[in-house]
Amino acid sequence: MVKNVYIHIPFCKQKCKYCSFVSFPCIEKKSGYLDALKKEIKSKYKGEKIETLYFGGGTPSLLEIHEVEDLVNIFNREDFYETTFELNPETVDEKYLKSLHKIGINRLSIGCQSFDDEILKNIGRIHNSKQVINVVKLAKSAGFENINLDFIYGLPNQSCESFVNDLKLAAELDIQHISLYGLKIEEGCFFYKNPPKNIADSDLQADMYLDAIKTLFEKNFEHYEISNFSKNGCNSKHNTNYWDNNSYYGFGLAAHGYTDGYRYSNSAVLEDYIQNPCEPFYSHKLTKQEQLEEEIFLGFRKMKGIDLININSKYDIDFEKKYSTILSKYLKSGHILKDGNFYKLSIEGVLVSNIILADFLE
Repeated sequence: MVKNVYIHIPFCKQKCKYCSFVSFPCIEKKSGYLDALKKEIKSKYKGEKIETLYFGGGTPSLLEIHEVEDLVNIFNREDFYETTFELNPETVDEKYLKSLHKIGINRLSIGCQSFDDEILKNIGRIHNSKQVINVVKLAKSAGFENINLDFIYGLPNQSCESFVNDLKLAAELDIQHISLYGLKIEEGCFFYKNPPKNIADSDLQADMYLDAIKTLFEKNFEHYEISNFSKNGCNSKHNTNYWDNNSYYGFGLAAHGYTDGYRYSNSAVLEDYIQNPCEPFYSHKLTKQEQLEEEIFLGFRKMKGIDLININSKYDIDFEKKYSTILSKYLKSGHILKDGNFYKLSIEGVLVSNIILADFLE
């Protein structure tokens, strides 16, 4: 039974220079898109009780409150469900935040990226650091007790020291969650054709990441997934469902889903999606081996690692026997550790995780 839902809102005020996500500064197409989105949801959603609902983008906070409420109310929800709403600081005020909380949004994910205003300007963000701080304060006064800030490291002219200072300032705001992403310049973004100067190489990015782990540990954040840190047990339930390799609905333009053993994705062409929202652009039935490999890939993203008992039962294998050569190699090098019934990446292993995970692929 599917208990988790992702909804993609592809509109933004302005495309950031590093962004290669499927998003567009064309809010005038919002009405037609929302009509198509509702058609897709109603054609696929079977009325299950939902445990998590996640609005991602783009910039979901460009929606009017009644538009958000219409989408939220489509779903049956568990009493203790988690509904996450991504927002950009310049798009909301106190009234909007209070209204979000009133209609059942209980977790916010705020696109901060940096507290350095010059860096924000250079990467195409249209907010400043004061707006982030103000939005966090307003969100708290509106009743939100689970707030995430997103940061990017490796940005143009960013130093380890300035990045660490960003994280210390975030911790002082008494938020519950921090997500960190290394800058990746991919095809489709402004920086791909216009490479910025003074960006971090892979070694400097690694140093930034290691400094972040140390800093956030000192601020009592739990490092529970490669890119994610939380306080007081406020792990993202929605994203944890991904890393546990469970099913979920993905609704909207370019959204991905996983139901009944099928991985599917919707069209990334806005006009095509609006005209035909109910048919996925791509669908693939995973073999048992593909499911196992995804379980390994996603399991190693979690800092607690892969549960031997669970994976052996779920796939009817002896994990240690099947992968004995690979495990022996990386246990010896210290890149994989065994902790009770779990195999997990060490911090050194995290830094070369793509190489390690490739060895598990057949």
